[in-house]
Amino acid sequence: MTRIDWVILHRLGSRIAMTIIVLYGLIVLAESLNVWRFQHLSAVGGPWLGLLAIVVEASRWSLGTLPVTLLIGAIIGILDLQARRELTVIKATGLSIWRVLRVPAIAVIICGIIASLVADTLIVSVSRSLSLNMPQVSSSDSALWLEQRGASQRYVMVAAHPHPGGTVLEDVTIFLDRDADGGRIEARLMDLRDGEWFIAEGVRFRPDSPPQRVEGLSLPTTSTAGDMGLKLASPVELTIFELAEAMSKRLTDPGLRNGVEMRFLRLLSLPLVLAGSLLIAFAFTAGYRRTNKYGVAVLYGVVLGFVVYVITEMASMAGAAGVLEPAFAAIAPAFVAIVIGTTVLLFREDGRA
Repeated sequence: MTRIDWVILHRLGSRIAMTIIVLYGLIVLAESLNVWRFQHLSAVGGPWLGLLAIVVEASRWSLGTLPVTLLIGAIIGILDLQARRELTVIKATGLSIWRVLRVPAIAVIICGIIASLVADTLIVSVSRSLSLNMPQVSSSDSALWLEQRGASQRYVMVAAHPHPGGTVLEDVTIFLDRDADGGRIEARLMDLRDGEWFIAEGVRFRPDSPPQRVEGLSLPTTSTAGDMGLKLASPVELTIFELAEAMSKRLTDPGLRNGVEMRFLRLLSLPLVLAGSLLIAFAFTAGYRRTNKYGVAVLYGVVLGFVVYVITEMASMAGAAGVLEPAFAAIAPAFVAIVIGTTVLLFREDGRA
């Protein structure tokens, strides 16, 4: 890296860091309004535990808005270079905008990888441990309701105490379909085996019939161990490594599979989204101007950044719901941002704007 690269990287990095800190502070103030959570965690582990919850939730929000934050910070940094005429001098030495952009783009991609692999993992792990200290609204909140299908049978069951992983359920009530003579089965314990729920011992209740004891009963199901594990944990509560492990298992539920794939691919595509935001910032503010009036250019860049952010969120929801293919929903917004930034830069480098 040359001294010019260091100057550009320092100027952009400091302005982006300042923008992230300012936005993070605003989010912390908003999260501090959750007085009930702070008071409860403070009673459990002292004020520092309550402050930790605020910091973690603010970090989660900041990570989600990182593309827009980076865009605004990059615009401020480029305008600082323009105001000092440093960018004009750099271009006068014969360096193209692509050479100026190279080192910041590499730095942004590396930061995006660290955010996806390290920062998100740390935030999710700490947030998950804090949620264990939060009380439940009612005693029935931990109950797990499931609609099951298998071998032309349909039934609904509710487990009062699901074990971690979801393959073992305690205090289960199964509501059978009318085609299976109706009624319900109450079991103390049931576990998931290959394609079936196995009940070692239970009691069956049917209308106009006395209770009947059942032993060794098997109910067919299409659910797998991977499905049950994800029914007990939202994809948002899983790290990128746990998401990869979940995807390696057989998932038969399309909704669970789409949610896991969408979050996993979105974390992987975060470096590309950040690179697209940087390209947009350079495209709308790095051009030569005779005056220091950059109001319209800044407005265009910020608006376009928010548009990319909204499109990213909409695509993420559509991918998780199965409306769009998760791979397309995760990569398309980043691709669009990179194409827009590259196109505008090429257009201006040709001297037409």
